[in-house]
Formats: sequence, C-alpha cells, structure tokens
Amino acid sequence: MNETVPPCPECSSEYTYEMGSLLVCPECAHEWEPASDVSVEDTGPAVIKDAVGNVLADGDTVTVVKDLKIKGSSTVIKVGTKVRNIRLVDGVGDHDIDCKVDGVGPMQLKSSVVKKI
Repeated sequence: MNETVPPCPECSSEYTYEMGSLLVCPECAHEWEPASDVSVEDTGPAVIKDAVGNVLADGDTVTVVKDLKIKGSSTVIKVGTKVRNIRLVDGVGDHDIDCKVDGVGPMQLKSSVVKKI
C-alpha cells in the first residue's frame, strides 16, 4: 500500500488510489484533487441569507414575509411581524434562526421566510 496517498475524506477508506491528477476512493467513488484536502469543518462559517438575498447576522431585526402556521397550535404569525435580536444557529432541518416572537414565544425560523429590515 502506498503510504503517501491520504484516506478518503468522505468515508475514511484507506484504499484510495491515484488516477491521473485525481485521487479516487473505490468504496464510495469519491474523487478529489490532492491539493484540496480541506475537510468540511475547515470551510468556515456558513453565510445565511434572507428571502431576498440580504446577508443575516446575529442581533439583526427581521420581518416575516408570509403567514406562518405554528405546528401543534392554532396560532399564526402574520406577515409583517417584526422579530428583533435574532440569533443564527444550526437548527433542526433548515431552521437557522433562533428568536423570540412577541405574543408567541421562543422558536426557530427558516431564513427563507424573513426579510432583513
């Protein structure tokens, strides 16, 4: 086994081999360039954008752009509701905003249903 060939970054298989200028994993079929040995964790923080493409940051104030039914309740968050002091998180599914909505309480929202003020 060639000791200079790194393991696969996708499945950690040690059976990788060189094919031309690429490295190939026979177990998961992942192909990559040897110079791109950057793992997913090293890519930096993700940029989260609102419904119209504005970049969001912690502490921003946003408004809701469509009516939101709250699961397990008859309450609805109406269009135009202001949400202050948001916090960006890696939430459940694609919910990436942690906030407190007046009259409703703490919850997580998707960035695709808010617009930065």
